[in-house]
Amino acid sequence: MRLRHLGLLGAILGSYAAPTGDKVVIIQMFEWTWDSIAAECTNFIGPAGYGFIQASPAQEHITGTEWWTDYQPVSYNITSKRGDRAQYAAMIQTCEAVGVSIIADTIFNHMTGEANGTGIAGDPFTQYDYPAVPYSSDDFHYCGLEPDNNIVNWDNEVEVWTCQLDGLADLATETAYVQTMEAAYANDLFSLGVKGLRLDAAKDINPADIANITTRFTTKPYITQEVIWGSGQPVTPEMYVGIGDVMEFRYTSALQSAFSGSGINALEDLDDQGWVAGTSANVFVADHDTERSGASLNYQSPSNTYTLAHVFSLAHPYGTPTVLSSYEFTSYDQGAPNGGAGTCTDNTGENGWLCQHRWSAITGMVGFHNNVGSATLGNWVSPSSDQIAFGRGSLGYVSINNDDYPWTVTFTTSLPAGTYCDVISGPPTGSACSGASYIVASDGTFSATVLARNAVALHTGALGNGNTVPVTFAENATTTYGENIFLSGSISELGSWNTDDAIALSSDNYPIWEVTVELPMSTSFEYKFIRVETNGSIVWESDPNRSDTTPASGTQTLDDTWR
Repeated sequence: MRLRHLGLLGAILGSYAAPTGDKVVIIQMFEWTWDSIAAECTNFIGPAGYGFIQASPAQEHITGTEWWTDYQPVSYNITSKRGDRAQYAAMIQTCEAVGVSIIADTIFNHMTGEANGTGIAGDPFTQYDYPAVPYSSDDFHYCGLEPDNNIVNWDNEVEVWTCQLDGLADLATETAYVQTMEAAYANDLFSLGVKGLRLDAAKDINPADIANITTRFTTKPYITQEVIWGSGQPVTPEMYVGIGDVMEFRYTSALQSAFSGSGINALEDLDDQGWVAGTSANVFVADHDTERSGASLNYQSPSNTYTLAHVFSLAHPYGTPTVLSSYEFTSYDQGAPNGGAGTCTDNTGENGWLCQHRWSAITGMVGFHNNVGSATLGNWVSPSSDQIAFGRGSLGYVSINNDDYPWTVTFTTSLPAGTYCDVISGPPTGSACSGASYIVASDGTFSATVLARNAVALHTGALGNGNTVPVTFAENATTTYGENIFLSGSISELGSWNTDDAIALSSDNYPIWEVTVELPMSTSFEYKFIRVETNGSIVWESDPNRSDTTPASGTQTLDDTWR
């Protein structure tokens, strides 16, 4: 039979304390082999500023190509379809050499759901009898509360902790023997250089049992615990906070709801939501369970919401963020492509891999997160439910436009004066910016047009000479009440002639309509103004197209009159 690990139930993560140091962002390298993680550490992850990798389970498991076979352990031998012990140790050493530590995904709650077979390393087993550990029938729970001893009633604390999750053999974690064996496995991982643990299915283990297991550890690792919150259920994430961080699934649901239409302006005070404190929360836009179950945004979510949610997650101070790096799938069970060997090129994946950790907006925000550290949130503005901007002390500022229309505004920040690279559109390259740049004035203000479903992020660790210049478009146009003037043009910053991406002008100085847009310097472009009437119809200016070339430095103002 086939059993899916946590497919319908989800999970929770937890930790002793948030990862320390300047680099704390975690990547869940889901289903990547040890050799491919090692190569990616050197080629990208270390230089990009990530601090931790959550690697898939290292221990021997049942055979099969499905992803969930990794979550049905047969023994504590460090051999899986991701690689053997030597490859695992080599991965740890390679990643540590570039400043990246490994968090091991561990399974303390259960063994297999399969009745019998042979593990990936060749060890035979029968459910409730695992000679390679060894575990025998005396080392498991048989709760007797439900048919087949499986969890049915999540409102019964005893049932959650002693019955079987999806038919998986439930370990008697309250016994000294099981605790000793599980701690020995963890200590073996630590001896190889592992710095943290993800405790899979932690909700299904009495927190007192987990606490007792951790007292047997030879070191104090970062711990993140999988504990899904359920409304009214007696087993809650708060019960596990004393052990370590807890994966806060309510955060994931809130981001899904907010970016899918309920409004991102409700995401300011996340420590006031009744969740675990941000200092104890491990947060994520999606993990391998939620992206399959529909319980989160995923890489197929519309309107750039998946990327924008990552921008928010890496900008906001609540929780320790994890970024999922996974692969395309067309069925729930589908395992990793390319034999698990992850491959990426530039900012995209290859051979079915998505390589989200390389997406330019996410990578740029990792640098933002590292730079702002624990700086407090401030200067929050939200003129509409889907437009927010906020600062992190005097170190960073981000604006997120989850609306279908460009957002033009002069932002007030606590940033010092200077020229800043927008890390969403591209990182600094030496002393210049590879993407857009913005000038923050001595009073902390800067003007920007945040395009529809996009963001702008500035921080003091990404200063540059800039490769863009602010161009002010001023159009003298007489309109009737309810009509508005927009700008469209030939380059992407002006919407590439797509009226859906046209930029709204302000009528504050009517009949002069104005907007300032950052455009690439020394670049020729064409543009026109359009009038959107009260019924939504569009009227273009008469031909020909207007044209100009941006200067190599300074500013530019284009004064025009409607024709």
